Amino acid sequence: MRKNSIKNIRINEEVLRELSDIIRNKVKDPRIDPMTSVTSVEVAPDLKTCKIFVSVLGDGDAGKKTIEGLKSSRGFIRHELARTVNLRNTPELTFLLDDSIAYGVRMSKLIDDVKEHDRKMDEKYGTKDDKKDEE
Repeated sequence: MRKNSIKNIRINEEVLRELSDIIRNKVKDPRIDPMTSVTSVEVAPDLKTCKIFVSVLGDGDAGKKTIEGLKSSRGFIRHELARTVNLRNTPELTFLLDDSIAYGVRMSKLIDDVKEHDRKMDEKYGTKDDKKDEE
């Protein structure tokens, strides 16, 4: 099975849905932040390994603690995944912190700051369009 085959895409979607439910409702580790979401899942074509990308709303410390909690709950999560998803092999789980949402928010804020700075500079010195109208 190829990495981008329809079967692999469907498996990824099903595993993502089930892992989200397991982490949200069944894992009771206090280190796992309540604002944790599974952003994507990559199951290997041979179904032996699975990379789980997790996003945590909060600071970097909350993300690190959540990953620690998920790693310590790995056996339980894998057992629950085997019960709910019918796969030939239940993959080994690897949890990775996904900071793409935080990166996107930071970039959006930087763009807004630049726009605000440009607006203030236009108010202070006038715009090029205003100078054309004066001539």
